[in-house]
Order: sequence, then structure tokens, then C-alpha cells
Amino acid sequence: MDISKLKTSRHREQELEQLSPFELKDSLIKLASDQHQKSVRTMLNAGRGNPNWIATTPREAFFALGQFGLAECRRAIDLPEGMAGIPKLDGISQRFEDFLQKHQGEPGIDLLQKTYRYGIEKHNYNPDEWAHELAEGIIGDQYPDPVRMLKHTEPIVHDYLVQEMCGGNPKMHGQFDIFAVEGGTAAMCYIFDSLVENFLLKKGDHIALGVPVFTPYLEIPELERYQFKVTFVHGSAKDENGNSTFQYPDEELDKLGDKSIKAFFVVNPSNPTSVEISPKSTQYLIKVVKNLNPNLMILTDDVYGTFVPGFTSLLNELPENTICVYSFSKYFGATGWRLGAIALHKNNVYDKMLSAIPEKEKERLAKLYSSLTLHPEKLKFIDRMVADSRQVALNHTAGLSLPQQIQMMLFASFALTDTDNKYKKVCNELINRRYNLLWEGMKIPVLPDPERAAYYCEIDIQEWALKHYDKDFVDFLTKNFEPVDVVFRLAEKSSVVLLNGGGFAGPEWSVRVSLANLDDEDYKIIGEKLSETMEEYLDAWKNSK
Repeated sequence: MDISKLKTSRHREQELEQLSPFELKDSLIKLASDQHQKSVRTMLNAGRGNPNWIATTPREAFFALGQFGLAECRRAIDLPEGMAGIPKLDGISQRFEDFLQKHQGEPGIDLLQKTYRYGIEKHNYNPDEWAHELAEGIIGDQYPDPVRMLKHTEPIVHDYLVQEMCGGNPKMHGQFDIFAVEGGTAAMCYIFDSLVENFLLKKGDHIALGVPVFTPYLEIPELERYQFKVTFVHGSAKDENGNSTFQYPDEELDKLGDKSIKAFFVVNPSNPTSVEISPKSTQYLIKVVKNLNPNLMILTDDVYGTFVPGFTSLLNELPENTICVYSFSKYFGATGWRLGAIALHKNNVYDKMLSAIPEKEKERLAKLYSSLTLHPEKLKFIDRMVADSRQVALNHTAGLSLPQQIQMMLFASFALTDTDNKYKKVCNELINRRYNLLWEGMKIPVLPDPERAAYYCEIDIQEWALKHYDKDFVDFLTKNFEPVDVVFRLAEKSSVVLLNGGGFAGPEWSVRVSLANLDDEDYKIIGEKLSETMEEYLDAWKNSK
């Protein structure tokens, strides 16, 4: 077999492919770095999904608001040693309006003006209370109160989620409770923990996972505390030409009709496939849940929804069953801010099921939450999540920090007041341009897909081999190479780092490319290197014959 040998043996590849893709990437980065040092080639790491853009306007508003907050503090106490007081409520709205007028035309001021007016005109906020929350929030001089989310901040983030997750459905306005959390990862931890803490899921229970999926959703159910029995719902559909669409076939969604399955966890649009559940599949899922498993608990992680025009979450389609996790990290370029939100419909199956658990378990929960309320049995599930996030005893100091909540609200307000969707258009144009360049580099035409988010791209090497050659070539690959060989070959020979799709419970011979974190032209290079690697396998197969 005539193919270049790698430093990493097949036996070593077999060992390493047991790791999470995010752990495996460290070995790939080392190989790519070593190759980079030996040549003039630049290492291209398309393994992580951290975007290389940021939203500037809401950050400008954040820093401008900080100047107003400091001025308000100095009104109370202003000592040369660097000490000031805290913002005062009386008359603060007039002072804020004066501040906005004085600094008109400066960066961020226009968004602050729109945000202030939005709260008053849309939600009838008391001007002094609204301006005071903005000043205290930006300064961060108080504990979060309410602990779940600030009074004036929550409705604006709520409006944003309805706009972006529910297709702007006016029927959904005011229908959700929001819990501001430290990013999507914290949301996942809080939800898993509270479902178990409140006996809605028990160790060993049966759950379903939509796959391929972000690897923590594969790993968390296996932890000793949970040990869930997992049924995979495979996004295995193909179009009439044999191309993977990564949609869920009806027979896969039928699995959710099994009442022993208590919860369904799904990323929508998916990571790594980056496609939204199609309207056809969504309608079929609705029928399955309503007719066969009406108490199914659904957790949908919708962080990439903002990259699909007209996206509609399961939060909108099955609101009583669905907990929605949203992170501001990708769309606004804010992974370091740790900003996320959990949304739960005010009328939901979680609260209903809590009222139906056995009396012995109700008694245990009443004791657990008795320090919070005289009627712990009436405590909503989302408020239990808040308390559980701080071991209940520290509930009074729970909640996301005030400056984080203010930045989150400004991100939300920026999208709500961007009536021409200018930011969304340039964001989506950016990642779609990179997607097209990747496929151009591979010399493969791009197929239209209205469900495509294009934040990632998953490429199935075996599917490519079968479509362009025959099963004999696929058998050759399977016999002579590990599925992860392609990512090791790319790292060692081309200084390109991709993640293996098999680690996401996707096709074993697939790779995931992040389209978010490199320069545009880098994706054409990655496509070319992928094509060269495929040709290398092809030449080896031909020589073997």
C-alpha cells in the first residue's frame, strides 16, 4: 500500500479515538504545531467554535453606560482616595436623559437611548426605576435581586428569545420565565442537577439523545450520579441523491413515543451538523409527543438558532414540554462573557409532574426548600433550579452578576432594535461565505439547504468515497485505516486541525470543520487539504489493486 506513514501508529489512533474530540484535539494541535515549525505553513485550527468576530455596538453601549454609573456613584460620595457612593433612585431618569443628550453621537449612546425608550414604551417601565437598575447593574454594587433575573432586564431578554427562537410569535410574548446563567454550559449542569434533585429523573432512567450531538450531552448521562439508559435518535436521513441531510427520519422520532423515555435532549441546530430540525420533522415530533408521550421532557440547546433565517425552536412548537437553553456566546462573539439563559413556559409539564410525585418525595423536597418559602410545594421548577444552583442554602446570593446581566440585556436590545436585521445579515453572510469557500476548495458544489446554519460543517469521508467511487474503496478505507486517521493525517501533513465526527456520535469517518474561528480564505485552503488527503487515500487504493 503506497501511502505516507504517520508518526501516530494505527494502534495509537485506536487508543486516542476513545477520547472526547475536544481532548483528542490536543494531540492534533501538537502534531500540527510540529509540522508548522518545520515549514512556512501556518497552522489552521478549525477545531473550536469560538467566533473570530464580536458585536461592537452593544459593547460600546456597555462602556458608555459605565461612565454614567460612575458619575451617579460620585454624586453620593466622591473622595480623592478613590471611593464613591452608590447610585440614588430619586431623579435618576432625568439625569440619565441629560447624560444621553450631552453625549449624543458618541459610540454606544444611540443604543442606550433606544434601550431606555424600549423599556418605557414597550413595557411601561417606571423611568427612575429603570434608569436605576441600569446604573446599579453596570456598577455591580448589589446582589442580584430578584435572584433569577433582574426585574427590568428579564422582559427584554424574553422579547429577544421570542424574536429569535419563536419566529417572533406574538402569542409567546410574556409566556416564559427566564433564568440568567453563566453560559450554556452552566445551564446544562443546572438542568441535569435539578431534574434529578426533584425526582423528575432518577438514576438509571431512560432518556433519548438526538445525535450527532455536542459531546457533553453524550458524556453527562454516563456519570455515576445519573447512569441514564440512553436511546439515540439518529439524524441519519439522506436526500434522493444519497447526500446526508442530518434530519431525523420518522422511524427515529417514533422512538420518542416510548413512555419509558422520560426526557429528550437535542441541540437544534445541531453541533456538529449545523442544521435545524426541518418543519416536516418538527410537525411529526409534535404528533409523537402529544399522542404517545405527552409528559416527555425536552431540553433543546438552541445557541446556533440565530444563524438560520426564520428559525423556530421546539420552545415555540412544544412550549409546555420544552426547556430552552440559549447562549449569547456565538452570535455576539462573547464566549468569554459566559452569558446564557434558560427559558421555561409558565405552564409546563415539569411543574405538573412535581405535583404528582409520591408523597415521600414531596416531603423530602418540602424540607429541602422550606427555608425559601412557607409553601415549598408551590415553588416552580425554574425557581428550584436557581436554588439548587447555590445548594439552596445560598439562594439569597444566587444569580448571574449584575454587569453580566446588563451586557446580556444590551445584546438582546441591540437585536430587538435592529429593525433592518443589519447585524444578522452580515453575520450570516460571513459564515455562509466561509462555507462556500470550504466546498470550493474541495471542488464539490454546494447543495442548497434552507435548514443550514453553516456555523459548522460535517463532511462524511465514506459517503464521499461511496458516491464518487464504489463500495470496494470504502472497504479498503475501513480495513486499512482507523476513522480518525484523516484528522491525524491532516494535522501532521498539512497543519490543519479538525475534529472527528465519530466523537459526536456522528458517522465514524466524518470530520467537523468550525467555520467561525479562521479567516475566510483559510477555509478554501482547508478544503484543498481535505481534497488532497482524499486523493492520497484514493491513490493508495488504486495502487493496492
